[in-house]
Amino acid sequence: MSHNREMKVYGGIKLYAGTGSPDLAQKVAEYLHQPLCGRDVIEFPNENLFVKLHSSVRGQDVYVIQTTSSPVHRNLMELLILIQTLRLDSAARITAVIPYMAYGRSDKKDQPRVPISARLVAEMIEVAGADRYILLDPHAGQIQGFFSVPGDVLTAFHIISDHLNRIRPTMKDPVVVTVDLGFAKKGRNIAAGIDAPIAFIEKRRVANDAKAQALTVIGDVKGRDVILVDDEIDTGGSIAQAVNLVKENGALDVYIVCVHPILSKNGAERIGSLPIKGIITTDSVPITPEKMVFLKDKLTVLSVSPLLAEVMLRAHEGRSVGEMFNE
Repeated sequence: MSHNREMKVYGGIKLYAGTGSPDLAQKVAEYLHQPLCGRDVIEFPNENLFVKLHSSVRGQDVYVIQTTSSPVHRNLMELLILIQTLRLDSAARITAVIPYMAYGRSDKKDQPRVPISARLVAEMIEVAGADRYILLDPHAGQIQGFFSVPGDVLTAFHIISDHLNRIRPTMKDPVVVTVDLGFAKKGRNIAAGIDAPIAFIEKRRVANDAKAQALTVIGDVKGRDVILVDDEIDTGGSIAQAVNLVKENGALDVYIVCVHPILSKNGAERIGSLPIKGIITTDSVPITPEKMVFLKDKLTVLSVSPLLAEVMLRAHEGRSVGEMFNE
């Protein structure tokens, strides 16, 4: 099998979006001065999905924007069917742009007789016909190794650090605290980005449910404002324990920071009721109006659309993405 490795130049950029994150897709389109291309996504009475493109993509460079948060399986199947539809219509190149990738936590066999679903999802995206992918803050770095096709793995923490630097003058001796030790490395990068010390919460999980046991703070939070960081907030259980723990240890104002506001079950309500100064997150996952009610004035949503759009533009023009981050 001969692989043609030279840099190809494609037709125009064509943007498509599933129904998972319409506002984010619209913002990306506005940034690129490109319309979102028309497509029908229809759910039949038997729950089967059907996609039809309004115009041809033959020979074009196509980007499919679809987050795979709730409803996870609907959003994932939409992504796969959209990609296959584009492939069958002879798109020159298809890039799956996935602001939030479902099953990201199922990234290894950490006990006997369990799947590695993140790899399954990566393989499905390839089999559907994606030539490339763009991910934003996947739960684990090795997920990029589950794809055989090239891609760009981005982080929103530059955007978050910029925001934290803007509000830093209003904070008292801030310290960055990671919700668990698994996030220590990324937490350290954020702390460095805002020139603050770091502390960690050591958390021990018991049993298979999502509940975890938070235990001790490693580091000093007494008399300081705390910036609690994690990659995603799901039910809000861990973050609630973390907030209470740092408060017990003498923390002043507490800010919660995460990239993906999953907020499943009563997560939004739980976080809204915590004694926090603010929650800073992104639009990688849409927050429904019902959830917004609980977060109201505490919430700051930073858009990842300029980041995604700029990377899509560079990928299209065959320019370096690393240069954006001085890498």
